[in-house]
Amino acid sequence: MLNRRSPGRPKAGATEAAQSQADRVEALSQILDVLPDAAAIVDSADRVLAASANCVAMGLISLERIAPVELRALNREVHRLSKTQSRDAVIKRNGSRLGEWEARVQISPIDEELSLLIAQDLSEERRLNDVRRDFVANVSHELKTPVGALSLLAEAVQAADTDIEQVRHFTSRMQIEVKRLTAMISDLVALSQVQSDAPLRNSAPVDVASIIHEAVDATKIAAEQKSIEVVVADDVNNVGRIFGDEGQLNVALNNLLSNAIKYSPESTRVGVGARLNDDVIEISVTDQGPGIPEADLNRIFERFYRVDPARSRDTGGTGLGLAIVKHVCANHGGDCVVWSQVGQGSTFTLRFPVYLNGAGTPTEVTGK
Repeated sequence: MLNRRSPGRPKAGATEAAQSQADRVEALSQILDVLPDAAAIVDSADRVLAASANCVAMGLISLERIAPVELRALNREVHRLSKTQSRDAVIKRNGSRLGEWEARVQISPIDEELSLLIAQDLSEERRLNDVRRDFVANVSHELKTPVGALSLLAEAVQAADTDIEQVRHFTSRMQIEVKRLTAMISDLVALSQVQSDAPLRNSAPVDVASIIHEAVDATKIAAEQKSIEVVVADDVNNVGRIFGDEGQLNVALNNLLSNAIKYSPESTRVGVGARLNDDVIEISVTDQGPGIPEADLNRIFERFYRVDPARSRDTGGTGLGLAIVKHVCANHGGDCVVWSQVGQGSTFTLRFPVYLNGAGTPTEVTGK
């Protein structure tokens, strides 16, 4: 919706030039309807002739004139040079409680008298840049640990070249660090894929029972090494299907099941279940691990966040698994909820919309 400030039709006796400008402003103001950013048509005296509705609230306009002094100066420069000019500016919103916002302002001449002002909000761009910068910093920090350890171990091997037992000890530690480094790189690649512009390129109906049994098979060796029994509920075969990327769904469930096995004591049980709750499929993984403190529950899906960094080093955790799970759920229109209590274990539940057949009812699992 536009807030138009057109001067309207000139009165009798007005010059043809004034009539022509009014018509031109009316025509140009239609452009503002399709522009995604705050925009206004202004004249060489900083008067606003037409504007998008958000210009006033965002502090670009006051009393039908360009409000910020620096933008008035920019407008005068545009008319003097007859050339498009742009500038980043911090603009105070109208209203004392609304604060300021960062804008990239571009003013382009339309003719000798008129110009088009466009203000792009840089807040989201700044936020994304901050996220990228933090991510790069986190990755650099996380990579330093295994790379630094490998460097020290290599020096130790070189110094102990005549002591076979020491060499064996150090090389075994090197293998552990290489595995940790490989796991981190694999998780970074997986996270990049689920955050891509087209994350569900290979979407199709996916059988819930199929991805559950595949995840159990993939983690079978890890479970056997700790004498952990993975118990799959019988009713998972009758839940239905999810429409999405089978590879991503496998990765998400594998991550939850791997975490449950890693953090559960030896000779305990890990349970996997699924159910249809109205039009939502819920897949749950329950462990008998140490549980997660309430203060950490809101942060466990953050990249590189670990409840117990020391224990994560022992288990080989990269701190990216749950971030991947979160993005997979979001890609499929679902979410992941957590119940946990210290000393009693945790339950992670993936929730996805059920895939419906043409009749509008949950599809039956055919096994095909």
